[in-house]
Amino acid sequence: MVIIRLICFWWLMLFATHASVRITVTMKKVKRYFTRALHRIQKGPGYTYKELLIWFCNNTNTHGPKRIISEGPKKRVMWFLLTLVFAALVLWQWGIVIQTYLSYGVSVSLSIGFNTMVFPAVTICNANPYKYSRVKPFLQNLDELVETALERIQFSSQRDISVSRNASQNVTLDPSLWNHIPLVVIDEQDPDNPLIYNIFDSSTDYSQINTTQGNQTSYAERYKVAIQLCTNDGTQCEYRNFTSGIQAIREWYLLQFSNIFSKIPLKEKIEMGYQAEEMILTCMFGEEACSYRNFTHIYDQDYGNCYIFNWGQESQDLMVSVNPGPEFGLKIVLDIDQEEYIPFLQTTAAARLILHQQRSFPFLKDLGIYAMPGTETSIAVLVDQTEHLEAPYSSCTMDGSDIPVANLYAKYNSSYSIQSCLRSCFQEAMVKKCNCAHHLYPLPDGAHYCNNEEDPDWVSCYYQMKDSVMEREKCIDLCQQPCNDTNYKLTISMADWPSAAAEDWIFHVLSYEKEGSSKIIVNRNGIIRMNIYFQEFNYRSVSESETTNVVWLLSNLGGQFGFWMGGSVLCIIEFGEIIIDCIWITILKILAWKKQRKEKKRQPEYSDPPPTVSELVEAYTNPGFHLEDPEAMPIPGTPPPKYDSLRMQQIDDAIEVISSDEE
Repeated sequence: MVIIRLICFWWLMLFATHASVRITVTMKKVKRYFTRALHRIQKGPGYTYKELLIWFCNNTNTHGPKRIISEGPKKRVMWFLLTLVFAALVLWQWGIVIQTYLSYGVSVSLSIGFNTMVFPAVTICNANPYKYSRVKPFLQNLDELVETALERIQFSSQRDISVSRNASQNVTLDPSLWNHIPLVVIDEQDPDNPLIYNIFDSSTDYSQINTTQGNQTSYAERYKVAIQLCTNDGTQCEYRNFTSGIQAIREWYLLQFSNIFSKIPLKEKIEMGYQAEEMILTCMFGEEACSYRNFTHIYDQDYGNCYIFNWGQESQDLMVSVNPGPEFGLKIVLDIDQEEYIPFLQTTAAARLILHQQRSFPFLKDLGIYAMPGTETSIAVLVDQTEHLEAPYSSCTMDGSDIPVANLYAKYNSSYSIQSCLRSCFQEAMVKKCNCAHHLYPLPDGAHYCNNEEDPDWVSCYYQMKDSVMEREKCIDLCQQPCNDTNYKLTISMADWPSAAAEDWIFHVLSYEKEGSSKIIVNRNGIIRMNIYFQEFNYRSVSESETTNVVWLLSNLGGQFGFWMGGSVLCIIEFGEIIIDCIWITILKILAWKKQRKEKKRQPEYSDPPPTVSELVEAYTNPGFHLEDPEAMPIPGTPPPKYDSLRMQQIDDAIEVISSDEE
């Protein structure tokens, strides 16, 4: 066993020694190779500039340079100038080609296809977000304030002063509702000194707010209803004027409405709105019956409960239209129930709807349309598909992941859209600047909705944000359009429905189907019928394609170079080679010049040529050669040695020395 171990150890040592020898030999070869390479680099190309230029002209494949050195003096000058001119033209054309390529231009192509198409998602809402009977306890004091304001605004134009005084007496107002955002009337009879009257202040003397006789300013031009916006505990105030009292009252009501409903939980607000079974009376898609159960509920901050048909959420099967025309589309009957409208919140009686892509959030306030009650609204749809190229050809985004704005509508499992980005950007800026979120937009994490108690200055801050051009441009710069989008072009037509002859039995049937009663509970003021269908299956696809690419760039560069200089890619490589050699020679010359300069600095500087050896010896031994000013005498680089054999002596002394030695 010991012998086997010794043999194994001996083999291992032999293998290690052999490997060490091979590594040493390899390292020597590598060192020798790099040493030769270093010597080659230090030596340089071995040409001067002139020799290098002559070599290039003799060996290049470009036509012009060969004629420069092979022709006579006159033709040599001519070909030199022609070569310079055409080389300049090539560079100029190359600059244009490269600039065109870097502009990343696109070409737009329009194609028309014919195919069975997926029916768009249809979102339907009531223009009135909540039932007045359900929200009246929350709005009772606010409605009384508005009624008082309307009376006082109306009476301020009466010439019978006693009427206005009696109207303003015995009116009890809740100051907590109007103290933060009061409504005022501005008397501009004297534009330099306008008079401001608080509408909700019972102590205001309305006898002063009166139109006068003669040729003075008319009432509409003299009096303006405005909202007073104050900040810093009421020390800094400004007025937001309106040309109409209706606009002022409604804007003020919306602000107070937002303040009240910002404190109500979402679940309660959904219960206060219109339910699907109450609003959607009948439904049919193509030849198949449907109901409110085929609609997906979504809560909209502007319109309350909304319902989406064919949204494609939660693994729902998408509805496909097999043919164009009204018979193969969506037919629904709605009841908007005008009797439940909030009087001062919504002045329009209609249903709000929008057609959009599946899984995209419906922005009804920005992009929706109205359907009028008592009519049958037919909506014919044409589809336009748009495809944009990604960066660098455009600034579009595929899914919004590269946009530096958090999508607040992602909680609805909806895809990116430019409207969702703009609204999310505004809400983020609102939270950052005003320290609270606006009621009409989704709530960011860690924020709360603005209200008068916690944020007394929020209205003024909101209007500053809303009117700021800088904030809008900032959000527009951050948000980009999606690369792929589908637009629906609508052709809308309307007719009275039901007709006078058919309304009796139609209202009876709809009332029975809604509540199972023979009593008529629906009427023309609330009934809406809608037909939504594809006008035709021809769809237009607008797509972008790149006008320039790498192949286009190389082809144009090579074409211009070949046309003007008769060259190719190899000629460019040759030209690059001579440039590298020139740079190489230049670097070596600079290094040699620096080295020579350093050596020159090390040598002592003399104004005269260096003395000979005899002159140095004589100057050292003969005092007559010494200069009067020893400091002005130059110091030799190396002083001569003091040998006796070199010392100058008289002959007589030398003879005496020799004689003494002989003796």
